[in-house]
Amino acid sequence: MKKLWLLLVLGMPVWAQAQTYDTHYARPLHNVAQEVERQFHVKLRFDMDTTGLTLPYADFRIRPYSVEETLTNICRYYDWNWWPRKNNLYRISRFEYYRRHENEGREMIAWLNKLYNSKEEWEHRRGQLISEVRQRLGIDAFLDSCVADPKPILGKMHRHNGYTTQNICLELTPGQHVFGTIYAPYRSHKPHKAYSSLSPLIICPDGHWPSRYRDDEQQRLGTLARMGAVCVDFDLYGYGQSKEEVGEHAVARAHVFQAACGLKLLDYMLRYRRDIDITRIGVCGGSGGGTHTILLALLAESFGMPRIAAIAPVVHVASHFDGGCPCESGMPVQLACGGTCEPELAATFAPRPMLVVSDGGDWTSTVPELELPYLQRIYSFYDNADRVENVHLPDERHDFGPSKRQAVYDFFARVFGLDRSKANEDLVTIQPEDDLKTLHF
Repeated sequence: MKKLWLLLVLGMPVWAQAQTYDTHYARPLHNVAQEVERQFHVKLRFDMDTTGLTLPYADFRIRPYSVEETLTNICRYYDWNWWPRKNNLYRISRFEYYRRHENEGREMIAWLNKLYNSKEEWEHRRGQLISEVRQRLGIDAFLDSCVADPKPILGKMHRHNGYTTQNICLELTPGQHVFGTIYAPYRSHKPHKAYSSLSPLIICPDGHWPSRYRDDEQQRLGTLARMGAVCVDFDLYGYGQSKEEVGEHAVARAHVFQAACGLKLLDYMLRYRRDIDITRIGVCGGSGGGTHTILLALLAESFGMPRIAAIAPVVHVASHFDGGCPCESGMPVQLACGGTCEPELAATFAPRPMLVVSDGGDWTSTVPELELPYLQRIYSFYDNADRVENVHLPDERHDFGPSKRQAVYDFFARVFGLDRSKANEDLVTIQPEDDLKTLHF
C-alpha cells in the first residue's frame, strides 16, 4: 500500500504534490485557468501576460456552481476583472475604474432611488451634485486661466445645398485654441438688423470616431442645418488641429479642457450671432460626446447661461460605465456626493426634453430596463415622465450610424420645430478634411 501511495504521489505534477496549507495551496495560474475552462466549458482570454504567475488557495477560489463567482475570486487576487463575451468566452483585463458589471449598475440605481422620494429631496441632491461636479472638475479655476473675450478667427463661408459651413477658432488658454465648424441654414438674404427668423442652436461635442471630419458627423450637422438649426462641433483635445498644440489626448486635462470648449463656444454663439433663438438651445453628441453633452448641460445653467432646452446623448448613458477615456472621467466627477453615475448626472436635466439613444452592442444595452425607468422616475417628480425618451436599437453596435442619426432628426424636429422634410443626407456635401480646418490662424 505504501508503495502504491508513493507511486501515485510521484506521478502527480509538482503543484499537485504541494497542495497543503504550508504552501498556501498554490497552483500555477495557467493550470487553474485550464481547470476553469474544462469544468465550466468556457474559454478565458487574458489581456496581459500570465507567464510564471502562481495563485494561492487556488482550488478554494473555484465555486462549482458559478463560473463568474470563480472568476471574481481569481481576479480579485491580481486586481483584475472579467467580462463576458459571445460564445462562452470571458475576457480577463486589468481593473478599470470607469467600468463595472451590469449588476453593479443595478445596485447603484437601487441605491440612488432610496436617496430621494420627492421633487424636493431630488432637487436638494441635484443642487449638491451640480456644485460638487463643478468643484471636482476644476472648471472655475480653468476658466479663470482662459483668455478673456478672445477675438474669433472665422474662415471662409462655404455654401452648400440648403446650408453653409464656416470654420471658427477661439483662443481658449494662451496659445491653445478650440477649433470648430459652424453649420447654418442658408438664407438667400439677410435683413439689415436681424434675420427674418431665428434658429435653434445645437452644440455638438465630438466622440472618438476618430475625428469630427468624418462623413457621418458632416452628414448629421449638415442635415440639422438644412432642417433649420445652427450647429457647431469642435475638435477633441489632442485630435485634429488640437493635436498640433496640446499633443496627447488621453490626459486628465482633456476632461476640463473639453468642457470649457463647449462653454466658450456656447458663449460666443449666444453673444455674437444674431440668428440664434436663445429659448431653443440643444446639445447632441455620441459616445464621449454623449458624456460632454450631459456635462455641458449641467454646467451651462450653473454659470448663469441661458438654459439648455433639449439634449440627445447617444450610445453613452449607462449606470455601470463612466466613459473609458480621461477626457470623460479624468477628473473625479463620478465621486461627487458619495458616488454618482451618468444617469444621475443626466437626470439633473429634468424635466426638459431628453432623447437617450442606445443599442444592444455596447454598455447601453441595459437602458430600456434599467436607466430609462430611473430617468422616468426623476421626470415623474415634475409630472413629465414622457419628456425623457429612449430609442433602443438592439441589433446595432457602438456607432453614430444612420438609424441613430434619424432618431436625432426626429427628436429635434419635434422639440425645436425643425423641418423634417429637409432631412436628406444625400444632399449634404462631404468636405475634405482641410476644408474644415482653420488655416493660417
